[in-house]
Amino acid sequence: MKVYQTNEIKNIALLGSSGSGKTTLVEAMLFESGVIKRRGSIAAKNTVSDYFPVEQEYGYSVFSAVLHVEWNNKKLNIIDCPGSDDFVGSTVTALNVTDTAILLINGQYGVEVGTQNHFRYTEKLNKPVIFLVNQLDNEKCDYDNVLEQLKEAYGPKIVPIQYPISTGPNFNALIDVLLMKKYSWKPEGGAPIIEDIPAEEMDKAMEMHKALVEAAAENDEGLMEKFFEQDSLSEDEMREGIRKGLIARGMFPVFCVCGGKDMGVRRLMEFLGNVVPFVSEMPKVQNTEGKEVAPDSNGPESLYFFKTSVEPHIGEVSYFKVMSGKVHEGDDLLNADRGSKERIAQIYVVAGGNRVKVEELQAGDIGAAVKLKDVKTGNTLDGKDCDYKFNFIKYPNSKYSRAIKPINEADVEKMMTILNRMREEDPTWVIEQSKELKQTLVHGQGEFHLRTLKWRLENNEKLQIKYEEPKIPYRETITKASRADYRHKKQSGGAGQFGEVHLIVEPYKEGMPIPEIYKFNGQEFKINVKGKEEIPLEWGGKLVFINRYRGGIN
Repeated sequence: MKVYQTNEIKNIALLGSSGSGKTTLVEAMLFESGVIKRRGSIAAKNTVSDYFPVEQEYGYSVFSAVLHVEWNNKKLNIIDCPGSDDFVGSTVTALNVTDTAILLINGQYGVEVGTQNHFRYTEKLNKPVIFLVNQLDNEKCDYDNVLEQLKEAYGPKIVPIQYPISTGPNFNALIDVLLMKKYSWKPEGGAPIIEDIPAEEMDKAMEMHKALVEAAAENDEGLMEKFFEQDSLSEDEMREGIRKGLIARGMFPVFCVCGGKDMGVRRLMEFLGNVVPFVSEMPKVQNTEGKEVAPDSNGPESLYFFKTSVEPHIGEVSYFKVMSGKVHEGDDLLNADRGSKERIAQIYVVAGGNRVKVEELQAGDIGAAVKLKDVKTGNTLDGKDCDYKFNFIKYPNSKYSRAIKPINEADVEKMMTILNRMREEDPTWVIEQSKELKQTLVHGQGEFHLRTLKWRLENNEKLQIKYEEPKIPYRETITKASRADYRHKKQSGGAGQFGEVHLIVEPYKEGMPIPEIYKFNGQEFKINVKGKEEIPLEWGGKLVFINRYRGGIN
């Protein structure tokens, strides 16, 4: 494979609700770019991105899949993310290491809850967004209604670049108002037939073209002046305006595609290669010291490991982004987090479960290494004279908790080893061994998240487990002052035993003075302090024990 320069690399996160067709779209993109020779299907359980047994069992993506395609001398690194919000960790990770988000929309459902959730993540991380309406061949698809929903949800920044001539089972053509051409396909899809726009569509196309030109011009003063002078922009000027609009989140272009029939896929990849911002055009990432690190191929070598997976027949695969410099086979690097040395024996570019060996990757690129000695998710490997460390991915808090235990009590240690390894694959898992409750608690993002964990333990690891309700850590506290006496008297021959204990208990607040007088039932107790001891409690409270004596008698 060709070594791509930083200004030839685009990093893209593919988002969308469950059932929006991300996996099918990815198959078409890989097929059109020549990465695979035949498109797989979810029903046949042979897709490139859903290759783990649990994904084939459920028919849903559980892990993000790192992919690449080469198109028009550009390299598109794509991270296909699960649609369910239970696996939001993959989405957060992908958005942090990519530069643009494609938000896929199911044409028959329009804007869903998952669409809104994913958009909020892009908003929080300030990432450009392209909306992509899929499944235009569905009989319930209504493109105009979908477009109206998008405008209602996200305002005038929604700018369509394409629209279908018709939707439903007969869908096979669309109008591109950026290029002002009609694209149509034969039943097998693939390469489009490009023609002039029919007369009956010209008025609608011109109206949408003018709106696109205005939106593109708004993002650059020079383009705006030219637009006012000439009332138009060239294709290249429009692309430049759209790119700047994407970077500033000043516009959200809308594209059309039918991934299942491989229609519109080539045009989408052409747009991604020509218009989507390059790595070098996006804001720089800060290291843990607050210093901006530019994706400079001539800078010091630094790799950030954002994902770990344990894959069938291979073992541990570690995915990284080249934050600075270049990485080569055989490089000796230092783990900035763990202090250990690491040799990168081989590096790969990946497409799901497929790996292609390469000799070099440059700043901004995404790759993988296998069977590293001591590298965990979130670690940074640095070259000589470099001390970068990164920690820019912040995961959401867990929302769902259950107690977990193996059916066989002897498997507790084995279970904990597996759970900690799984947390490397998905950092949104939180594993807690509660000494107070005497339970192992697993905290996740939802019921489906935990059900997936159980399936993997029982089917992949052959470890039978069961979930239980977490115990509630009931705690009692003192609310008011109270007193009690106890007399111990025992005669067993000789001197015998005698003792009295007088106890006063009251609530304690940090910094409060020690009272000298207590009153109970009209009786006054004056007590002198002999000693004070503070005992911290596990849950964060404090027990203050004060030794006293009364009336001069110990």
